[in-house]
Amino acid sequence: MARGKPINKQPKEPDSKFKSRVVSKLISMIMYDGKKSIARRNVYSALDVIGNEDPKEARRYFEEAIKNLMPELEVRSRRVGGANYQIPIPVRHDRSETLALRWLIGAARASKGRPFADRLTSEIKNAYNNEGSAIKKKLDTHRMAEANKAFSHFKW
Repeated sequence: MARGKPINKQPKEPDSKFKSRVVSKLISMIMYDGKKSIARRNVYSALDVIGNEDPKEARRYFEEAIKNLMPELEVRSRRVGGANYQIPIPVRHDRSETLALRWLIGAARASKGRPFADRLTSEIKNAYNNEGSAIKKKLDTHRMAEANKAFSHFKW
């Protein structure tokens, strides 16, 4: 049982163009200084480039890319008998979705030299094809969990 009161999570409203909860979450995570219109413009222009003729296809493409980025395992630190162990645990769906979006945005922000919408487009395409730095981050997380599988008996 977790400490404190349970968190009442507000359900995210789907975005106006694609009617997708994940796209609205991406827009909110990209936003800087409350400038949602700029974040919305960047995301929509990136998705428009991906799905030139069919907007529904762009949404499917984006959600498949996010599905490819979502981790199944992660490691958490746990102090046992004076030593810290990295214990692999399965990731809840909402957390894995958030991690996937965070890694996608981080990879897009890390590459420099082009407008953000172009960088986001290329990262979404890379994630769809299971390549790129965001996928590398997911694989590193899985590798770390696999390496520490011996400590999985410490989770409780």
